[in-house]
Amino acid sequence: MSTYGRAAEESAFVRTYAVTRGRTKPRHLLALETVLEAGQGRPGPAQAEECEEILALCRERRRSVVELAGRLGRPVTAVKILVSDLLDADALVVPLTRPYADTGAGSGPSVQLLAAVTAGLKRKWPDAVAYSQAG
Repeated sequence: MSTYGRAAEESAFVRTYAVTRGRTKPRHLLALETVLEAGQGRPGPAQAEECEEILALCRERRRSVVELAGRLGRPVTAVKILVSDLLDADALVVPLTRPYADTGAGSGPSVQLLAAVTAGLKRKWPDAVAYSQAG
């Protein structure tokens, strides 16, 4: 690798470290496909300029975490950390999509919501189903 390439790579690493304030994990569990939209809150004054870019993109239309990372040219983990900050400030929200929305007062969760929760739990703990069926 050339000296210029190495310097550019180190500069990008240092910038990412500064943007996330050295943090390596987001506070919220976010998948690559998690969809976000602008909320009512505002980011704090110490937020990175990328937070304003994220908000501007999400004001245009709903965006996924991976789309935001691609548009910003930042690592997904760094974007998840910034998104977590914006979620904490209510500047971003994760919208509840129609198939998962409550079907009415007192009707309980929808079948789609229960299926989504079950699928997520199976991905998180794939062996749990085997244990519950064995006993």
